[in-house]
Amino acid sequence: MEQVLNYIQGELVPPLSGQYLDNVDPATGKTYGVVPDSDQRDVDRAVDAARQAFPSWGNLSAADRFRVLMRMADLIEARLDPLARAECVDTGKPIRLARSLDIPRAAANFRFFASTILQSRSESYVTDTTALNYTLRKPRGVAGIISPWNLPLYLLTWKVAPALATGNTVVAKPSEVTPMTAFLLSQLCLEAGLPAGVLNIVHGLGPKVGAAIVAHPDVPTISFTGGTVTGREIARTASPMFKRVALELGGKNPNIIFADADLETALKESLRSSFANQGQVCLSGSRMFVQRAIFGEFVDRFVEATKAIRIGDPLEDSTEHGALVSRAQWDKVRFYVDLAKKEGGRVLCGGGAPLLLPARCRDGFFFEPTVISGTTPDCRVNQEEIFGPVVTVMPFESEGEVLAWANQTAYGLSASVWTADVSRAHRMAAALECGTVWVNCWLLRDLRVPFGGMKQSGVGREGGDEAIRFYTEPKIVCLRL
Repeated sequence: MEQVLNYIQGELVPPLSGQYLDNVDPATGKTYGVVPDSDQRDVDRAVDAARQAFPSWGNLSAADRFRVLMRMADLIEARLDPLARAECVDTGKPIRLARSLDIPRAAANFRFFASTILQSRSESYVTDTTALNYTLRKPRGVAGIISPWNLPLYLLTWKVAPALATGNTVVAKPSEVTPMTAFLLSQLCLEAGLPAGVLNIVHGLGPKVGAAIVAHPDVPTISFTGGTVTGREIARTASPMFKRVALELGGKNPNIIFADADLETALKESLRSSFANQGQVCLSGSRMFVQRAIFGEFVDRFVEATKAIRIGDPLEDSTEHGALVSRAQWDKVRFYVDLAKKEGGRVLCGGGAPLLLPARCRDGFFFEPTVISGTTPDCRVNQEEIFGPVVTVMPFESEGEVLAWANQTAYGLSASVWTADVSRAHRMAAALECGTVWVNCWLLRDLRVPFGGMKQSGVGREGGDEAIRFYTEPKIVCLRL
């Protein structure tokens, strides 16, 4: 049995309660390890360690922080295979995806933000010949970071790297469902020589560990990626304490395909945006709108390609579609497929557990890639986030019609638009109510640009120049000349 430990004050330690949670392999449905069931006392220890480490880490030169973080990136790359396997076993995703995306991106996060701090800038203004005004920014202190289960190392490092790079210390809570890569990251911190207390990782349940981090008076910054319901509770707790909060929440993202699009590329990328990581991606294009002139042909080809996706053991290199992360997630996806049928939908392919699986995986949480037609834009299956391998397809006539339908949700995270008309692309990008619009592509993003959502998809921005949110509010200095 694999035993995960907390990482506090530079040491791997058990939870003070002595209690653990089961860690289940989604591909087999069997427990393969245990995770700390930590509580307020463990969080207090971690925050105290981070608070004590902050002055020296925050005052360390950018060049010295750069060297430590680059060492972290090197170690992640050197441990590609064990990290990819751990992520595969934890999440149920195909190992080929972990190797090609999740683990390389984790290393890239450290490299990017380590390099960014060597190029920091500050605004300055000469007021006639009287004074010089300039801004100063300092690290904020202890950052509380809560990351999700779908891309566990990728998204944990996306938050940890800018926080550490800008001189903050961190108390992080990975998802209790997928703790293993965060545990391995703890071990890499020891090898990289990260000073004790700079990064602390506390494992456990959201209501016990996550809530304690959010409510702690010595944690002025909170960064959370996860569900909208939890995000709302975090905002309710943090707001009266005047904490700086970034919330990256759910999505119900439209994928809009016009008749003049490059249909080969649109088909290939729509398949990826619908079913990558078993559809467990907040940016998944789960609502597909296809212009009526090409609707029949495109949907037929899309269904054919969906049926050809290889479902199997996530540890096999040939597998393209693995298991959902948990039994609870499987039940949720099945509920929405059944609901879609009640709402008038017709399942074109998929809709349940695959019939043929390797013997090792027969008790795993596998769900077929599913395509549903016949639903209306306002039904629940098109309004609520499913977070699984389910996509609805709907025909539209005009630009105005599809724009109204695309914006007809409480979410506003991302959208994809497929068209050869440049003017239309600009019009749609401006009018879509979401934080990111991809035109003739999906999930192509430069780390130098900020990321986040509108409406109930969150507040604040992650990445890019917005690493600045880990700094204090700008201090204005006016020096009389």
